[in-house]
Amino acid sequence: MRSLGWWGLRLRAVALLFFNRRREAEAVFGRLLALRPDDPYALASRAHVRAQLGRRAEAIADARRLVAVHPRRSAGDWFNLAYLLEQDGDLSSAEAAFRRALELDDRLDRAWYGLGLTLICQQRLDEAVEALKRNTELQPMSPYGWYQLARVHLDRQQPDEARRIIRHLRGFEPKVAAQLERETGMAP
Repeated sequence: MRSLGWWGLRLRAVALLFFNRRREAEAVFGRLLALRPDDPYALASRAHVRAQLGRRAEAIADARRLVAVHPRRSAGDWFNLAYLLEQDGDLSSAEAAFRRALELDDRLDRAWYGLGLTLICQQRLDEAVEALKRNTELQPMSPYGWYQLARVHLDRQQPDEARRIIRHLRGFEPKVAAQLERETGMAP
């Protein structure tokens, strides 16, 4: 009977989210966690809802608890924690969480991208290049990693590399290439 109550609450939370009633869904996730304090679905879901509600500190607390209790469950759990930490300005903790996500799944392109951004913010440009290169290998048609990589090459005084990336972007994302040209004053 208790399990049926848990499943009913879970369905209620999903329905509330469907109708964009986040505050109520958060309360239902709290009730789920009262029944099963370490449930990964409820922890991840409440962290997500809290982040959407702008309550980052509480979202981080739930995400930290999730990875503490279920450290090997999902690279995505570590990525989500890293993202929240990065948004909160805790760059060293974000970096560690991105790296943990990549230990679990080294093909998680968004974790490579997040790691690259975190390293840029820490002025560790050589390491950022490596992370962004890995991101572009995994997502070659996404302009975001290429854009950041070009900016880092410029910061490292490597304009030829930035020009090469602009040329490359022209082949599949001409608007992003044009934006880089405007921002940098460079033509390929």
